[in-house]
Amino acid sequence: MCGLYASIGFEPDEQRIDIIQHRGPDGRGWEVYASGSGPVALGHRRLAIIDVSDAGLQPMSDRSCRYHLIFNGEIYNYLELRNELMLKGETFYTDSDSEVLLRSFMVWGMECLHKLRGMFAFLIWDEREKTLFAARDRFGIKPLYVFEGVGGFAFASEIKQLIGLKGWSGRMNVARVHDFLSAGVSDHTAETMFEGVRQLRGGEQVIVRADGSVPRAEIRRWYPATAGHLDLTERDAAARFRDLLDASVRLHLRSDVSIGSCLSGGLDSSAIVCLMARDLPADAALNTVSACYPNKEVDEKPFMDAVVGRTGANPHFVYPRADDVFDRAAEITWHQDEPFGSSSIFAQWCVFEAARKAGIKVMLDGQGADEQLAGYHGAFGYHLVALRQQRKIGQIARTIIERRRYHGAPMSPPVREHVLPLLPAGLAGWIGTKLPPPAPQPPYYDWLSGPLIRAAGNPNGPLALATASLDLPPIVDVRTLCLTLTYASNLQMLLHWEDRNSMAHSIEARVPFLDHPLVEFNLALGNCHKVVGGDTKRVLRRAMNRILPSTIRHRRDKLGFSTPEEAWFRGPLRERVVAGIEASLTLYPDLFDPAATRAFASDMLEGRRPVDFTLWRIVNLGIWGETFGVTV
Repeated sequence: MCGLYASIGFEPDEQRIDIIQHRGPDGRGWEVYASGSGPVALGHRRLAIIDVSDAGLQPMSDRSCRYHLIFNGEIYNYLELRNELMLKGETFYTDSDSEVLLRSFMVWGMECLHKLRGMFAFLIWDEREKTLFAARDRFGIKPLYVFEGVGGFAFASEIKQLIGLKGWSGRMNVARVHDFLSAGVSDHTAETMFEGVRQLRGGEQVIVRADGSVPRAEIRRWYPATAGHLDLTERDAAARFRDLLDASVRLHLRSDVSIGSCLSGGLDSSAIVCLMARDLPADAALNTVSACYPNKEVDEKPFMDAVVGRTGANPHFVYPRADDVFDRAAEITWHQDEPFGSSSIFAQWCVFEAARKAGIKVMLDGQGADEQLAGYHGAFGYHLVALRQQRKIGQIARTIIERRRYHGAPMSPPVREHVLPLLPAGLAGWIGTKLPPPAPQPPYYDWLSGPLIRAAGNPNGPLALATASLDLPPIVDVRTLCLTLTYASNLQMLLHWEDRNSMAHSIEARVPFLDHPLVEFNLALGNCHKVVGGDTKRVLRRAMNRILPSTIRHRRDKLGFSTPEEAWFRGPLRERVVAGIEASLTLYPDLFDPAATRAFASDMLEGRRPVDFTLWRIVNLGIWGETFGVTV
């Protein structure tokens, strides 16, 4: 896990690699080459994980000095690839996965990407052909930003490295800011919230030709965003899932430094920790790090304690404080590069901060399972629509009843929408009269309706844009929802936040649920293996039988790195929330309707409507604008 920078045609500037020293405190490399399109700079900051000797420093060159590599990430199957290459006559001079990646490219060219199991963003300069090749892993675990300025291209691990390049505007991308404010979605397209800065998306590669006066770039997908179809029994699906996840965890434990895990107490992180306990050597310590709160509504410590008791892990607990949400907000925003969606990102920050203090350098985490396996409660709506279309009234009734039992969800709205249309008119009418009337809706405020939004916002919504941008099918059921969440929207946003929070503390975050054989299997599974009655992630629950504590395997609530945001915002942080909203209104008045925004916020803070993440998004937009000097 490292940080990188490359440019063609721009004046080489080593500060652009030093600004991300946090990504790589263990080594530094900088080289400049000549091309017909101007100077070519390659810079690297190293976080040493595999072969921690200086032999792994980058840029890394082959013996002929034709190819030069800078690489951020891990190739988990590097030992297998190394053996395969040695059988082809290749000789290795280090024990690093970086050299395996370099030689894989030399032997197999761009086709080597399909052999890699891991997370990666890397660039290779071909000195003979005067081309720069770059690629990003299948799901976008590791970042890679691209900026095309006046006379040149630049690539970076973080957006802040690109500030001030010739052609940099420092302006807001209003359409993407609109998506963030209205729906809390980011990283769902190639664009960022900075005008003119794009990212190479997961599964994309680019070749920049620098053999002429103006560099030319060609971007294409190397990994298609698709899903197959599997027809398996519950038993067979669970067994295959367990084998794939266990194999992934074993690969993700390859490390020459200390290793631990984030533990929230939910299904996903608990499954990772329980499998780690089975796969780690007997003399290896299993460290977990967790965020806890006195507020019982969001505190998951009893579940964490159950996992610790089952595995014998060495637990580390951190207790995020309300005041630190704002005291650390500018620092976290600087590391994140873009505004982030809720105070839960602050809780995750605290977990990685505690991990660093505990001396842990690699952390496994459970990101990715919810997107592949329909772990979010929003999936129930799509599930019910599909059942209604199939006229499966028994399964609809079971889902509605179990959602009420497990989650306290109201029954009347889904009965009206999904049951009554399937009944004879007379019976439907009679049942309709027995249902309680719909709950009154809170007042609607058109708060996000300033002239800039009307002129340059996204009128179609972020999910529709995300789906269309990768030519994915429209979201009509659980399967298509999982496809979009995994490849095009939610997952990329969560990976962005995790990468920045972990790297801010010089920690490598690994995500075993995103081993591509496991992802491909999960996306090919039918809906019946994901949502069943009131359960989400059915195949995971069944696969972890006798591995997870039963109290966790049967959990139905959904928290993650939650904070007591409602209590904090209505209590000790209220004045700072109001001041933050006013600061954003002052900084960007043309985005908002100020009166409607204030009324909307007041309803939440006064208890007339539930507090949601919108308040923090408005506040954090202003913090981002101030931190980076973003204009409109």
